[in-house]
Amino acid sequence: MEKTIYTNGQKVYDLNHEYLTYYFKAGALKAKGPLIKNNKEGLWQFYHRSGELWKEGAYLKGKKEGRWQRFSAEGQVEEDAHYEKGIKK
Repeated sequence: MEKTIYTNGQKVYDLNHEYLTYYFKAGALKAKGPLIKNNKEGLWQFYHRSGELWKEGAYLKGKKEGRWQRFSAEGQVEEDAHYEKGIKK
């Protein structure tokens, strides 16, 4: 992780033990999930700038694993995919 503060003073991310939270420049939640040994692990959620859930799925050793869904700003499922070791099936 390189940049820690946006030019406006907002934190880019916050690492609390093994839980990582990313923020947009305006301060809204961008993404959140576990980070273990510098790899994304477990359930991660990503958000639109407006605050609605954008994507959700799990990582295993830093690679997408299992069901991943992408949502429109209105909350409709736009994509429902399955991944194995980071490869979309």
